[in-house]
Parts: sequence; C-alpha cells; structure tokens
Amino acid sequence: MGRRPPVRRPRTRVPFHRRDPLKRLNVGLLVVAFVLSLFAGRLVQLQTIESGKYTAQAMRQRLQTIDLPAVRGGITDAQGHPLAITVEARAIFADPFVIKPERRQAIVNALAPTLGLDPAGLMKLLSKQKSRFVYLAHGVRPDQARLITSWKFLGIGTLPEYRREYPNNSLGAGVIGFVNGEGDGAAGLEQSMNGVLSGRAGWQRVEISPTGQHIPMGEDQKRPSVPGTGVRLTLMRDLQFKAQAEIEKQVRATGARSGTVIVMDPRTGKLLAMASAPGYDPNDYTRSNQNRWNSPLVQDSYEPGSTGKVVTAAAVMEKGGIRPDTPFTVPDRIRKYDRPFNDSHRHAPERLTFAGVLAKSSNVGTILASDGISSQQLYQTLRAFGFGQKTGLPLPGETAGLLKPPAQWSGTDRYPIAFGQTVSVNAVQMASVYATIANGGVRVAPSLIEGTVGENDKFTSAAAPARKQVISAATARQISDMLEGVTTPEGTAPKARIPGYRVAGKTGTADIVNPRCGCYEGGGHTASFAGFAPADDPQLVVQVVLQAPRRGSHYGGEAAAPVFKNVMSFALQTQKIPPTGSEPPITKIYAGG
Repeated sequence: MGRRPPVRRPRTRVPFHRRDPLKRLNVGLLVVAFVLSLFAGRLVQLQTIESGKYTAQAMRQRLQTIDLPAVRGGITDAQGHPLAITVEARAIFADPFVIKPERRQAIVNALAPTLGLDPAGLMKLLSKQKSRFVYLAHGVRPDQARLITSWKFLGIGTLPEYRREYPNNSLGAGVIGFVNGEGDGAAGLEQSMNGVLSGRAGWQRVEISPTGQHIPMGEDQKRPSVPGTGVRLTLMRDLQFKAQAEIEKQVRATGARSGTVIVMDPRTGKLLAMASAPGYDPNDYTRSNQNRWNSPLVQDSYEPGSTGKVVTAAAVMEKGGIRPDTPFTVPDRIRKYDRPFNDSHRHAPERLTFAGVLAKSSNVGTILASDGISSQQLYQTLRAFGFGQKTGLPLPGETAGLLKPPAQWSGTDRYPIAFGQTVSVNAVQMASVYATIANGGVRVAPSLIEGTVGENDKFTSAAAPARKQVISAATARQISDMLEGVTTPEGTAPKARIPGYRVAGKTGTADIVNPRCGCYEGGGHTASFAGFAPADDPQLVVQVVLQAPRRGSHYGGEAAAPVFKNVMSFALQTQKIPPTGSEPPITKIYAGG
C-alpha cells in the first residue's frame, strides 16, 4: 500500500501589533522640536550675536553718498559785468546693480552720443554689477537731462549740480582761465584762486531701495555745501573787448606768433585790460591747443629792446649827471672790446642830444650815455623798476624774467643790457616801468583784484598795493618830456600820435633768440610800444607787444604803435578823459655845433 502524503500544517500567524500612537506622536514632536531649535538658534545668532554685522552690511548695500557741490563764486569786471558765472546743471548717474545685462547696450546707444561719452567706457561703468552708484557725466544742461529722464531707463538718474559758463566767450580767457570737467580751476584765475572761488562741497547719505529708488523715511545724513566767494577784477569789459579786438586783428595782419595789450592806471596800479592773442573759448577749451591755456601776459618772457632804454635813461640821469640836452656824437656803430654794436639803420655820425638819442632810439647813443655809470648802478636801477622780480599778480606760472647780477655779466653784457637785450621781462613788468615814469617816479605794484564778494553780496576791498619812489619826480618829468619826442615826425613812432592829446612813449624792436643755435640769427623780432597819455597829466598807460611778426614791418613804430593809438584813443574816450589843452615841450633832437 502506498504511503500517505505528509500533511502540511498551516503556519501560525503572528499578529502585527501597531506601536502606540502616542509614542509615535511624541517622536514626531521631538524631531520637529529639534528642527525648530536649529532655526531658533540661527535666528538668535543672526538677530543677537551677529545682528550688528548683518545690519551694517545691509545698510552699506542700501546707503549711498551723494556729493552736494558748492556754488562757485562768480568773476566780474570792475563794474560788475559777469566774466565767469555758475549756472544750474545736472549730473547723470547709474545704478548698475539694477540694470539688466540685456539692457546695457540700449542704454549705451542712447547715452553715449547724447553726452559725448566713449561707448566702451560707458559700457564698462554700466557693467559694474556690484556697484550701486556711479557718475556717468557732470555739467549736463537741464534740457539734456530732461531728455534722458524721459527715456525712463531703469537704473539711470540725474542729480542737481552746477556748471561754469563764460558769457563773453574768449574775452579775457588768458586771465580768467577755465574750470575743468571735475569742477576744479585749471587755468588763469580759476586755477590760482580756486580755493576762494570753489567754496566747500557737501554730501548727503541716503538709502536706496533694490529698484534704485530713494527711501523717503530711511537713513538721511547731510552736510550742506558752502558757496564760494566771488571775485571782482580791476578789468573793464569794454576796454578789454577793444584791446583784444585790436591785438587779434594785428596778429592776423602781421602773421605774428602772438601778441599782448595792457591798459593800466599808473596812479593806482590797476590793470584795466589784459588782452592776448591767439586766445581760446573757455566754454569749449578742449577744442583748443593746450599752449593757449596759459597766461602769456605774465608767463611769457621777452627781451624788451628799446622800450627798456627808459630805465637806462633814468639811471644815467639820476646817477651819471646826464641831462636831456647833453650832447653826444653818435655813429651808427661802435666797438666795445671785441664786440661790435650798431643802430637799427645805417647813418652818418650825428650830433644828438640825449633827448635825441631816446627819440631816435639809438643803441650806440645809449651805450655812450651808459658809460657814465657803473654796472652795479645800472643793475640797481633795473631792480628798482621791477626787473627780475615777479609782479605778484594772482595768475599761475608767472616768470620773473631774466636779470643776472653784475658778478655774472661778461665783459660786454652791460652794453646790450643798456639798450634792452640780454635781459627779459614779462608784459606786465614792462607796462609797470612806464606807469612808474608816468606816476612821477612812484612805482605802484600792478593789481588785478578789486576785491571779493561774500555772503549777502558783501564786498571786501583788496589790500592797497605797495608804493615806492623809484626815481625823483623831476627825473620822471624830464623823461616824460623826452618820450613825447618819440611820437614827433622826427621820432620813431609818429603813428602813435593821437589828435588833440599829448602822447609820450617808446618803441622797441628786439631780436628773439633762436633756440636752435642760442643766437639771434633767424629768431625773428619782438615789436613793441609802450606809452601814456595825456603826457602832462598821465592817467592811462598802454603797452603793446607783438612776437615774431612775419608780414610788413617788424619795427615797433610800424607794427605796434598803431595798436597803441587805437586802444589809447578808445580808452581816453570811454574814460571821459579830455585833452589838457597844453602845448607840448619843444624837444631838442640835435645838438648845436
């Protein structure tokens, strides 16, 4: 019989016992509590332990410092006419943090041509993603700023500021100068008196939202700006305009390298006009040659030539016993040691008075007269008249000129020095020489600043200029009488005569040193004329200098004297100075016998 199959016993099931729900809830609560404790700890860390650091960091991200520029003081002429003014403008800024990268090119394409900016440089500024504030342009006209605002570029805004303008364009640019793009004086009085004119800039710190908006109730600190002080000059706008027009015209007519005109009151030392050519427009100075940005009336030196003979005349009359009628036999050339000296024109020996020597501007006659004084006496007189010393005008880069002490003179230096060569001056120094003679031998230091204008338009006068008796009044009067002979038909400058007025003056024609050889060959000439009127009651001095005229005559009596006549005539009329009506002295040119 077969085996019975084994019987499978059913497997005993172990019942599943769920855990206690309360236990599970407790475990879950513990996990949640642990996580919450981590958050709480971090919050405690952020809000207590490290709160100061993160608060400061957030504030730095929102806080921006905005410059508050000061209103720059104005510059006016003696009558209050504006020569340099400050007008409202705008600064254009960007918040690169909120500018989307895909919008940068569109902003560059719009702003670069409008503001005259370099596109590549502008793109670089807009790409500073970590920056919240960068200036893009200063001194933008309000109408341009309104146009930019109308485009509504996110991250581009404007701020109020100021811009310098010169309402008379190039008038007096060589004296006034200009303000550069950073708002600093960069030439002329704008540079030398920047500390007075500029005032003190302020600042404001404000909070900026992530969208670039000013948070009204946020942090706001402010230091107000302090306006600059205004400056009133001694210049007179109408005289300045005439002087500048005349010198510009003559520079063009003669092909001269440059030219200057000075009008001065000899009694007060005030400079009434200081014109130079070629000039530039300070409103658009970047379009002009940088060489024109200087103040040539004090920065450029030149050899005065025969206009310097009046100083030798003063020296020989005060210290050498020479009188206007002292006779000299004057050849057209003379040799001193191994060096020849000659007059500007060939002539037979002439029997001239010292007045005649001055009227005919004889180099040889001046040398003969100077033999009566020592080199030290000549040097001391030159120094007394201001040679080799700065005038002290508040203009940058003034040169003192060149006047070596006698110990450094070579054996023959004293002779060209006597007739105005081998020494150099600036234009204001030479004008001051003639002002001293016109003022009875009293040298009044040249002045350009009438005073300053402060808060509430309060005017403060400048200190009175220094005064010094250089030569006696009698000597000054004699020299003045002799200088009237220069403008007679027998003198070198009849073209300087003004109908109805007595005019005293002196021509100058000096050689210019050629830098290539250090010699006078091929260097050109300096043509000049300096004089005053009315000669018997001097109230105005006018000095004209032309450097290297190439067309027409290069002599002072031909190139410079006509400019003197035109400017002096205008000055006499505008200053309402009538003719004195007196008769001029009879200048004895030739000696008897």
